[in-house]
Amino acid sequence: MHTTSKKGRYGRIRQQLSDLLSKPGNQLSRMATIAAVLHHKMPGFFWTGFYLLDGDELIVGPYQGPAACQLLEKDKGVCWAAIRREESVLVPDVHQFPGHIACDSRSQSEIVVPVRDPGGKLIGVLDVDSKQLDAFDETDREGLEQIVALLAANSSPKG
Repeated sequence: MHTTSKKGRYGRIRQQLSDLLSKPGNQLSRMATIAAVLHHKMPGFFWTGFYLLDGDELIVGPYQGPAACQLLEKDKGVCWAAIRREESVLVPDVHQFPGHIACDSRSQSEIVVPVRDPGGKLIGVLDVDSKQLDAFDETDREGLEQIVALLAANSSPKG
């Protein structure tokens, strides 16, 4: 998808999600909504979901796509790298990423964005995989970071 088209699509999705997330719901239901909308509206998103910190473990949360790894080995893979760095990680070829965890061998590239609660505490990551190499770029990083920020913006309903 052309960069301008992709930016426009992320903008429309962000607005749709902002409207949807303004209604009552807890963080898990909000994450489920984000995963579903992104998965079905962004071409090439093969697996779209959240991994959440539970103590010192990273466990699967709401997602769309094929079956996921339930628990990610500590300090291994792209999701843990994003947690440790506290920044988004873009991987053009997962087979070149040291310690990559292959939950599904069809995944070829990946982007992982840290997720914070409304108080700013790191609570997990949004993880998106593609069956294509080099499927993600800075436009995806920027768009997904803005969408994930909706979770921290205001978790209470408008009113």
